[in-house]
Amino acid sequence: MRVIAKKTLKEFWTIHGEVEQQLKAWYREAEVAVWKTPQDIKSDYPSASILANNRVVFNIKGNHYRLVVKINYEFSLVWIRFIGTHAARIDATST
Repeated sequence: MRVIAKKTLKEFWTIHGEVEQQLKAWYREAEVAVWKTPQDIKSDYPSASILANNRVVFNIKGNHYRLVVKINYEFSLVWIRFIGTHAARIDATST
């Protein structure tokens, strides 16, 4: 998969250093993944939440953080839409 907006992850882990290694690991895994369907993601990440509009929420660092992405399965693209704590209130289906 081609992950768009790694800069967003870097900016986040610069502020929240405790999550840097987990975000780097997720990025490396996503880059080599071949996700053609939401079920492919669930196979790799059983705790991921599949949402409407091709959004997926990944739990990061023991569910302390969440990473919301939008996926274009046809073109193998993953856009970083949001990274933050679970306490942050967002509408993940439109982010």
